[in-house]
Amino acid sequence: MPIKPDVWIRKNANELGMIEPLAEKQERGGISYGVGSYGYDFRIGNTFKIFQPKAGSVIDPKKIDDAQFVEHIGEYCDIPPHTFVLTQTIEYFRIPRDILTICTGKSTYARCGIIINVTPFEPEWEGYATISITNTNAVPARIYAGEGIGQLIFLQSDETCEISYADKKGKYQASKNITHAKGHG
Repeated sequence: MPIKPDVWIRKNANELGMIEPLAEKQERGGISYGVGSYGYDFRIGNTFKIFQPKAGSVIDPKKIDDAQFVEHIGEYCDIPPHTFVLTQTIEYFRIPRDILTICTGKSTYARCGIIINVTPFEPEWEGYATISITNTNAVPARIYAGEGIGQLIFLQSDETCEISYADKKGKYQASKNITHAKGHG
């Protein structure tokens, strides 16, 4: 299962709409984003849902209480200590049927105790990815809209899958907004 290089990423993004909008090379000047040697550093938008639980509450992935989240729109978001925010990518992704992606956080944020969690993008999944960003610190941690947050690595299978994410009508298919957990179904 080979890792796909920059040339392949640009070709598939331009010809198949795999990544829109595409930054064809690494853009610097903040926290970098764009096509790298063997991956794509994606960005986050300016809308954030900050988890702020009420005393004694529980977060249940089968029944999310939207009232536990406060929406914030801005150039940056300060994540309160020991909690997380949800946001989404600026890029819309369309993953080919023979590709699986793995996502890792940017080292700049990791070095500040900020953890990025994204599950693999499955074959034929498409949408804006919802990103969970956790602040492990005892003080607020700042993240920046419009800048890099994580890297996708594209793995190509030597065989095409029998059933893709689109085939099974996955519950996060074609996501357009920040999407809470959908634990049922």
